[in-house]
Amino acid sequence: MSLFARKPMANLMNEAHETGSHTLKRTLGAGVLIALGIGAVIGAGLFSITGLAAANHTGPAITISFTIAAVGCVFAGLCYAEFASMIPVAGSAYTYSYATMGEFVAWIIGWDLVLEYAVGAATVSISWSRYLVKFFEGFDIHLPASLTLGPWDGGIINLPAVLIIIVMSLLLIKGTKGSAVVNSIIVGLKIVVVLVFIILGWRYIQTSNYIPYIPANTGKFGEFGFSGIIRAAAIVFFAYIGFDSVSTAAQEAKNPQRDMPWGILGALAICTILYILFAHVLTGVTNYKTFAGKDGIAPVAMAIEKMGKVDSSGIIQPDYPWLNRAIVVAILAGYSSVILVMLMGQSRVFFSMSKDGLIPKIFSRINPQTQTPAKNNLLFMLFVSLFGAFVPARVVGEMTSIGTLFAFILVCIGIWVMRRKMPELPRAFKTPMVPLVPIIGIVTCLFMMVFLPMDTWIRLLVWMLIGMDVYLVYGVKSSNLGNGSAYRKGMRVARFSGIVIAGLLIIAGFLNQYVVGFNSDKILLYISVIFGIIHIGLFVSKLSRSEPINNNDYPTSNADRYDVRS
Repeated sequence: MSLFARKPMANLMNEAHETGSHTLKRTLGAGVLIALGIGAVIGAGLFSITGLAAANHTGPAITISFTIAAVGCVFAGLCYAEFASMIPVAGSAYTYSYATMGEFVAWIIGWDLVLEYAVGAATVSISWSRYLVKFFEGFDIHLPASLTLGPWDGGIINLPAVLIIIVMSLLLIKGTKGSAVVNSIIVGLKIVVVLVFIILGWRYIQTSNYIPYIPANTGKFGEFGFSGIIRAAAIVFFAYIGFDSVSTAAQEAKNPQRDMPWGILGALAICTILYILFAHVLTGVTNYKTFAGKDGIAPVAMAIEKMGKVDSSGIIQPDYPWLNRAIVVAILAGYSSVILVMLMGQSRVFFSMSKDGLIPKIFSRINPQTQTPAKNNLLFMLFVSLFGAFVPARVVGEMTSIGTLFAFILVCIGIWVMRRKMPELPRAFKTPMVPLVPIIGIVTCLFMMVFLPMDTWIRLLVWMLIGMDVYLVYGVKSSNLGNGSAYRKGMRVARFSGIVIAGLLIIAGFLNQYVVGFNSDKILLYISVIFGIIHIGLFVSKLSRSEPINNNDYPTSNADRYDVRS
């Protein structure tokens, strides 16, 4: 078959209704799905990124950034909800793309989702480690920096980050229902703490901290002003990825057609309101400049210290010293649930890709006792642990954002395509005003991607080229929709796509060097140019190979009539 063959809808529906010890167990209702979404969203954004984004990019206008990010999420969320109610199968945007735009596009989005969830979990694990250090400091116990920071942050290895990833992975291996119960308890705790912070903090807001509400641009793109607000919106965007990770659990929902839209949109609505209120209090209690520096990763603790009265020596004595410790405990628990949901989403995407033959079958093998993809979880436990142990939080955070935005764009495109190609399919939930809603979602997400730092684009393009290598070497010939060899129609398009990505990588390398200055370190430039040239050479050398003229292995039955595009 062609690389653009679509996965038959009949196959997807069969997967959705599979039962037995070698399938995912259906245990999740609408309430649990909303809790899963809130569990992923509330954490990283509220408790860490809010302060850093305010200090470096927006000032008090961080609330505007959250609002802009939420707008993009709403349009993408409406598209996700329709897909999840129509195609209730594990895999999220990957599965949706496979059904609407074909195998090649599905591979690209699946590979992107692996990046999104992996570095998302790593980002939160790094911040979890920092809050753990703060917690012990409250008891005058000081953990060594060499074992709690990565090499780029002045340490050797971030062991607490590794520890929490291992614990959450083992909990997932034990079983989804058990982990969902734990997550629901943690979500309840986090919401209570957030509401307590908002209610108690409101009376300590000083309106002078909101002046100016939008600080003037420093002369550098992305540092305050309009460009700073949009860049911050793109950076904090990854804090919203919880609602789309709900869709990866579709195959474990009791009634996915009814519950998935509620889970996705319910989590998004609740979290957006809490984000804006929380950010407003945070930047009102103390000046946004307070969050600059290494302690900006723990802005909540800093804000609570400002909730008090000034003594005779000019030092603020907190009125609620107990709240700081309680907040840190809640944050540690909250971060744990974020990591749990990210690791779950990641393994479920790989599970779906493996079932489709695009990666080895070992990743879709279900443990009969726990009915979870245990080996899949173990692999990502090691993979994400490496990111958490050694990579800086800023780098993995921005990589998560760009991966998330890219995934949302493809989901919006997918709904548009599905409405045109398969309008007769039953939908428990329909995205309103198609194609307007998908178009606005695409434009909003693409607009925010453009404002992300250029080094983030470099890392995304390198990752996508690695994905192209894996797909063209293994996935093409092992795919369930393939013919058992790499001789398939569409290979030329895939190689042209690889050339375009490699060319963009080289351009991004030079643009990044232009921004930082040609007298600065050139390591990213060298990587971009060398990696790009090597891949352009490889793809060009194979362009002359001919392709099959006819695809006789296309299925022709009525049940499979949706799986092929000419």
